[in-house]
Amino acid sequence: MSSTALVGDVLSAAEAGGLGAARSQMALSLGWHIIVACLGVGMPAITVFAEWRGHRTGDVHYRLLARRWAKAMGLLFAVGAVSGTILSFEMGLLWPGMMGTYGQVIGLPFSLEGIAFFIEAIFLGIYLYAWDRLPPRQHMLTALPILVAGVASAFFVVAANAWMQQPVGFQMRGGRVVAVDPWEAMFNPATPPQTVHMILAAFMVAGFLMASVYAVAMLRGRRDRYHRLGFLVPFTIAALVTPVQIGVGDWAAHFVADNQPVKLAAMEGVFDTERGVPLHVGGIAVDGEMRYALEIPRGLSLLAHFDPDAQVAGLNEVPARDRPPVNITHWAFQIMVGCGFALLALSAWLGLVWRRRKRLPGTRWFLRAAALSGPAAVLALESGWVVTEVGRQPWIVYRVMRTSEAVNPAPGVVWGFVVVSVVYLVLTVATVYVLRRLARDQPVPIAPQERDVAEFKVV
Repeated sequence: MSSTALVGDVLSAAEAGGLGAARSQMALSLGWHIIVACLGVGMPAITVFAEWRGHRTGDVHYRLLARRWAKAMGLLFAVGAVSGTILSFEMGLLWPGMMGTYGQVIGLPFSLEGIAFFIEAIFLGIYLYAWDRLPPRQHMLTALPILVAGVASAFFVVAANAWMQQPVGFQMRGGRVVAVDPWEAMFNPATPPQTVHMILAAFMVAGFLMASVYAVAMLRGRRDRYHRLGFLVPFTIAALVTPVQIGVGDWAAHFVADNQPVKLAAMEGVFDTERGVPLHVGGIAVDGEMRYALEIPRGLSLLAHFDPDAQVAGLNEVPARDRPPVNITHWAFQIMVGCGFALLALSAWLGLVWRRRKRLPGTRWFLRAAALSGPAAVLALESGWVVTEVGRQPWIVYRVMRTSEAVNPAPGVVWGFVVVSVVYLVLTVATVYVLRRLARDQPVPIAPQERDVAEFKVV
């Protein structure tokens, strides 16, 4: 075979795999950015809380933690701006069919998110460079817009995704979008459960990830007050959020049961419509049935509809071409739920010991589990997004537009995936390198305006 023919075959295969490449690129970009975005939502609140405690109690350890976390916030915001910009371009480049048709419907939340982003950037700069140049109360007040804008950004972006799950706020006439109501579209029925679920997840990811860093340090023998507070402050906040999040997750699951029955069927591996359907724990879908699963009799009917004899629609209600990938959706849901309850158990462990003895659990097994709590929270987050996005397939706009109809038909999409993969690899290496340098350095730079902490040495 000539080199020209070989190149032609490669390009043909690349074009044929355009949809898969576009999906993979979007999954990589979203999966990477969502971790940084969660830190951007949850980390400022944890940092400001530590600063407030430092000023209220006079404890220098809190102020040291706040200053170190603020430096990491600045880095992560910059990295998140890069990954978020990539995502915004990908929406138009990869999915012109959707944006060209429905851009006027969902443009409002994206515009508002841009405003929130700029507010966050402006006040983050003020917050970072105003240490000891403003009185403590005024300095902490400069952080309030950061907290509000971070949560608002998450709300607006997730509201746009929620519209893809429950498209409203428009009418179709003659193949054209008319009668657009962008406010109805943004506040669609899926917005409340999905946005609350995501915002709480952000605080869990931020809290457990930050705490896991200090858990590792404590396992290595660093048991001083600085490291204990570095663990306790973010872990306690994440632990308090966890049971609330599980309740919100149940709310979101009921919404799916009522409004996206095919997704629920894929999440639980239900193929036939029946009453009194069992809850599947584990298992693999093979030849149209769920095998090797632990079944809890009538469990799904009870959880989904509060009735052990309730009917649950199966995947066989729709043609095979309209079903999401079952095993991916099912196992992503299982992993998300499993990680959530494991984090709840770990939180309860700390709570019980602290209530009785006012200290951390003495066993190293607790610290080992706490060191894994950050990765577990990230795994639950990513799994939840897999359920949300893969479970909606083959629709990019639920029951309105297929993903295959929205993808960019131009050749060479696969090469974009390769380039973006390299970019995210470089971003990952650079971010980890700088964060490690920050962790090893003194918590704050030695400068005249930082007299209260300049003499404190962290081991």
